[in-house]
Parts: sequence; structure tokens; C-alpha cells
Amino acid sequence: MRKLLATSVLLATASFNASAEECGTVTIADMNWNSATLIANVDKFILQHGFDCDAELVPGDTMPTGTSMIEKGEPDIAPELWSNSMKAALDRGVKEGRLRYAGATLSDGGEEGFWVPAYLVEKDPSLATIAGIKANRQLFEHPEDPEKSAFMGCPAGWNCQITAGNLFHAMELDKAGFELIDPGSGAGLSGAIAKAYERKEPWFGYYWAPTAVLGKYKMVKVDFGSGIDEDHYRACITKEECLDPKPTMYPPSPVDTVVTESFAERAPEALAYLSSRSFGNQQMNTLLAWMEDYQADGEITMEHFLTEYESTWTQWVSPEVAKKVKQALSEL
Repeated sequence: MRKLLATSVLLATASFNASAEECGTVTIADMNWNSATLIANVDKFILQHGFDCDAELVPGDTMPTGTSMIEKGEPDIAPELWSNSMKAALDRGVKEGRLRYAGATLSDGGEEGFWVPAYLVEKDPSLATIAGIKANRQLFEHPEDPEKSAFMGCPAGWNCQITAGNLFHAMELDKAGFELIDPGSGAGLSGAIAKAYERKEPWFGYYWAPTAVLGKYKMVKVDFGSGIDEDHYRACITKEECLDPKPTMYPPSPVDTVVTESFAERAPEALAYLSSRSFGNQQMNTLLAWMEDYQADGEITMEHFLTEYESTWTQWVSPEVAKKVKQALSEL
């Protein structure tokens, strides 16, 4: 019996060591925006302490990281890849057996739309529709022209300037008396929302999620009454030369966790975690607002998330892994 027990212990130990060895060194792309650096730090901590991986962060950005993963097989993990920006190349990498889509990073996808403050809709529910916006256009005062109404667009040079402009014309907001205003910068756009909210003034314009702004300020996405025509959106609304734009809601942008095939094959348990790990936009908005309020970096916000959102992340891992992560967290 003693021999049998000793053999079992040796086998269990060998199995554990093999698992850690298989995971080995794992490189994780730390992208240069807040949600991505938060998720990268969460992945690093959970992989390191829950799966015994030798996890490390490396600088990343969408195009260079995706290209490097396809051509060089590194880094192992891109935790938040907005895949539409290089979908053809990523799909080719999957087809050639170099990459794998592990799962959806944002369960709602990246979200874009035209928004109004929630306090307006609470007073008049019709303002949650484009028809209601047009009917009440006098609410949205133009800062310089009293004869016009204001729609705050996307900053010049951003991709969303094209889509917001085309949809502005598709819904004939110009004919309804609106003028499309360039906020000048991302800070100008977010600042306009903050200013309106502090004064409880009307505001109508473009924004996206997940963002700290939509975590701080409750906004309502305006319904265009069109549904989503993804084909027309891709073929025309996203193009500068779109000659006949038609109304369509923004389709969600896929935001994926992408891994190298070599990592997927050698660390199936870690892959299972990455496949389960997903954030809703409202939750991420709230986290980003906390991050901004406390001027916290990705590592500090990771600790906040793992401590305060235990009911979320423990659903992504086994009880055994969760126990190890909690123990490591208690030692910080």
C-alpha cells in the first residue's frame, strides 16, 4: 500500500510539473489603452498564480502585435484585439495554423452610436429615437449659430469621423437643422459630455464603449429605427466616398483574445481560461471610470478588479485555480 501511495504522489507531482513546464514562459501583449492594459495585467496574474505560467507583459499595439504573432509566433497572447482592423490577415493566420481565436474579450463587442444623456430621456422618452431628436432639435443649441442645432461628431482624422459623418447625412440631420461639429480631439469630445452632464444640459453626439466617460455618465444610445445593415455599413458607411449612405445602427465591433497556435497546443488549461474570460461593456465602463478617477495603472486596477469583482472572475476558472489566485492576492 505504501508503494502504491508513493507511486501516486510521484505521478501527481510529475503531472503538475509537466503542466507548469508545458505552460512555460508566456508573453502577453500590453496594449497602450486602458481596457487592454487592465486585461493584460489580469491575465498575467491569473496565468502566473493560477496556472503556474511564467507570464510577462510586452509592449503591444493592434497592427504590430497581430503582424508579429502571425510572422514570428510572438507574443503568445493578445488579450484585446479589435480584429476588424486586420481581419483578413488574422483569418489567414488561423487558416495557416499560426493563430487561434480564443474567445470574445468584450461580450458586447466594441460599441458605437449616437448618444444623449439619460436625464433627457427620463423627461421625454422620444429622445431615445432619431425621430424624437429631430422633432425636438431646438433643445440642442448650437454654440455659435442660434439658427442651427448641434450634433457633436468624431474628431477629424479618426476613422469614426467617416462613419459618423455618413450616418449624419444618411438620417438627413443636416436637413433637419443640425450642424456636424468637430470637437477637435478626443478630450474635447469627452469634455463636452462632462460639461453638459454637470449642467444637466441637452447634448447629442457620437461616442463609443467601453470608455470611462460612459462609466461616469449615464447615456442612452439613440435608436435610428433602422436595425443593423452590416453589409451596407461595411460597403458604404465606412468609406469616405460613400455616395448614397442609408441609415443603419452601428454593428458591434468584434474584440477578441487571439493566441498563437503553439501556446494553445501546449497550455490547454490556460487556453480554457482565456476562452471563458470576457467582460461586459457596462462592467468595463465602470472599471475604466474607477481607473481614471484614481489615476490607477493596469496593475493597480487589476488588483481592484480581482478583489472587488470576485464573483465575475471566479466563473472563468476552476475552484482550485481560484483558490491559488486568491492566496496570491492576499499576499500582495
